[in-house]
Amino acid sequence: MSRFCVYLGSRNGRDPAFLEATRSLGRELAARGHGLVYGGARIGLMGELANAVLAEGGEVIGVMPDHLVEREQAHEGLTELIRVHNMHERKASMAAHADAFIALPGGIGTLEELFETWTWQYLGLHDKPIGVLDTADFYSPLLAFLDSSVEQGFLDSRTRTCLIDADEPATLLDALEARLANG
Repeated sequence: MSRFCVYLGSRNGRDPAFLEATRSLGRELAARGHGLVYGGARIGLMGELANAVLAEGGEVIGVMPDHLVEREQAHEGLTELIRVHNMHERKASMAAHADAFIALPGGIGTLEELFETWTWQYLGLHDKPIGVLDTADFYSPLLAFLDSSVEQGFLDSRTRTCLIDADEPATLLDALEARLANG
């Protein structure tokens, strides 16, 4: 079993497609026998993803700093809730428990986690695959910016291709699983 660390919003967003794609990813993860590692909240897309995996009998590990347990409303029904002291420990624990990473729609926290994980990969600190689920073109402006960064000489094309993107959960998981299989 591989574990997928998913970064995503503690809010649902405005487009109902975000909620459906999140639930679909959760069902797909569990159906394929993968575990979920995420931020541990019971609210927003975070809670919906955890609930979808749990409803299908999947493993869900949440990681949450003590100061966010009340604010983000920690999910009490997880396979395991790991409480840590701060955000640095949270990200390190999530990464240590994961075999691959996915970013779904979210805010600045989601983007920060995605870019830090991608930077760690670029620096050779891990070689785990990373993807973004571009639901309803949420990430299209960012992906276009990254492509422009390659064109302008600020991002190597090999680094850009390390960030997999797809607009359907199953397609993204297929690509990430292929990278996992190829080491």
